Amino acid sequence: MIKLTHVEPSGPQRLSLAFSDGSHGEWSGEDLLKTKTVLTQPLADEAFFARAFVSFGALAWPNGLELSAGSLHEELASSGKLHSAAAA
Repeated sequence: MIKLTHVEPSGPQRLSLAFSDGSHGEWSGEDLLKTKTVLTQPLADEAFFARAFVSFGALAWPNGLELSAGSLHEELASSGKLHSAAAA
């Protein structure tokens, strides 16, 4: 099971993510912000978005929103934005 091991802000609504398999990539929250739900609306504030952290291997924010590492890994891989540890 893939887990998120590190998250770091890398720009407006962008995060650098590292996974338990050694892969890494930059994820954009742009599509997530388009959903405009109670949990996603606070992420429109860049300072709040940057407060992302790893919680039990998932991407999380202080308001309780969590995204699974598996889905983030798959999203980055399918868009060609996931890099292996060997390529680092």
